[in-house]
Amino acid sequence: MARTIKTVGIAGTGLIGAGWAARLLFRGYNVIAFDVSPAAEDKLKAQIKTAWPSLEALLGKPVKKGKLTFTTDLKEMASKADFIHEAAPEREDLKIKLFRDIDAAAAPDVIIASSSSGFLPTNLQSQCQHPERVIIGHPFNPVYLLPLVEIVPGEKTAPESLDRATEYFEAIGMQVLRLKREIMGYVCDRLQEALWREALHILNKDIATTGDIDDSIVYSAGMRWAFMGSFLTYHVAGGPGGMKDFIKQFDPTLELDWTDLKFPKWNAELEKRLVEGCEAQAQGRKVSEIEAKRNAILVDMMKLFKKHKIGAGLVLERELKARKKKPAKTKS
Repeated sequence: MARTIKTVGIAGTGLIGAGWAARLLFRGYNVIAFDVSPAAEDKLKAQIKTAWPSLEALLGKPVKKGKLTFTTDLKEMASKADFIHEAAPEREDLKIKLFRDIDAAAAPDVIIASSSSGFLPTNLQSQCQHPERVIIGHPFNPVYLLPLVEIVPGEKTAPESLDRATEYFEAIGMQVLRLKREIMGYVCDRLQEALWREALHILNKDIATTGDIDDSIVYSAGMRWAFMGSFLTYHVAGGPGGMKDFIKQFDPTLELDWTDLKFPKWNAELEKRLVEGCEAQAQGRKVSEIEAKRNAILVDMMKLFKKHKIGAGLVLERELKARKKKPAKTKS
C-alpha cells in the first residue's frame, strides 16, 4: 500500500529549503526541517513569515496550517518523514554524503528528492542502499510561488518513484516537468545559463548596461516567454505556415555571429560593471523590498493567467478547485 504523506522532511533550511517549508505548511503538511546549525531555526521561521502574505494573496487563507518542527538531528528528520527534500548547499560531495546518511535512516519507500540545480542524480544515489527512490526535484525561486518542478531520474531510479513523486508534487500545487533522462543542469537552468553568458558578453564588451540588457527582456521577449516560451513564439512568428514557414524565413543552418556562449574572461572591469549596474537598477531599494514587489507581481500574473486559462494560471486554477473540495488523502 502506498505511503500517505503527512510529514515532509527538509534537509537544509536556506532559501530553497525555507521555500519548500512555506509551500508545504500552507497546504497543511507537517514539516520537520533539519539543519546543522541551531541558529538556522529563527532564519527559517523568518523566511516562512516573508512568504506567507504572498501565499494568502494567491490562494486565500489556508484551509489547515501544518506544524513546523526543527531539529539538528538528521536521523530524527529522516526517520519521521514520509517524503524528503534535500536542499543543502550546491556541493556534490556534500550531497552524496547527505543522501547516503538520509537513505540509511529513512524507511525504504520514502522518496528522497534533491533540489539540486544541476547535479546528476546517478551520482547522488551512488552510495545509497535504496537508490531506486532517489530523484531530482528541482524547484525555482521563490519556491512557494513558482509552480515548476523538474523531476529527473538517475540510472537506478525506479519509474514508480517518479510516478509517486509526480502525484505528490501536483498535490502541493506544482507543474511537473519530467525529463526522459538525466543531463547536467536539466532543462530550464541550461536555457537560463545560455542567456546569462550572452548577457555577460554584452556587458563585458560595454555595449549596454545591466539595466539595458534586462530591459531588452522585460519589454519584449520576456512578456511572450511568460506564457508562450520560445518554440511557440517562433511558431507564431512563421505566420500561417507556423514553424515550417519560420524555418524557411530564418534558415537555422546559417552561421550568424550572434552568440558568444563561452564565458567571457573574467576581469575586474566586468565585475565592476556587473555590481554597479545591478546596484543602479535597485535604486537604493533593499533586496527585501524588491522581493516583496516581485512576489506581488507574480501573484497578479498567475491570477491573470488563470483568467485567460493559460500557463501557470492553469496550475493555480487546478489547486483552487481542489481546495473547494473535501481534502483527500495524498499518496506517494
